[in-house]
Amino acid sequence: MNTHQVRKLPKKTVIVLSVIITIAFVIFYVIKDLKEKKIIEILASIGHSNITQLKVINKLNVENKDTRLQSTVYKVIFYDNDLKQSCIGFIHQEKNKQYTKDLNCE
Repeated sequence: MNTHQVRKLPKKTVIVLSVIITIAFVIFYVIKDLKEKKIIEILASIGHSNITQLKVINKLNVENKDTRLQSTVYKVIFYDNDLKQSCIGFIHQEKNKQYTKDLNCE
């Protein structure tokens, strides 16, 4: 004997959950897009102005153990149209908005 009853969720609850999920997806893609645009500007300032297929793999907040200064490291992969090479590596943002790169282009 099966005595379990299944109740449907109310329509109002389903609508609220759908709206929350939609807003979460929109926020995720907006943040992702803004991060990629920021990296495009940074790469243009350090010599890679004509790029496509940019992907920000990771963003890390790091601290120098000696000086206790906080900085940010981005791991990126992109295709440089001028060099006709695919590049992967790190972009390091120091405390005074100076950027250094450690890229490997093949």
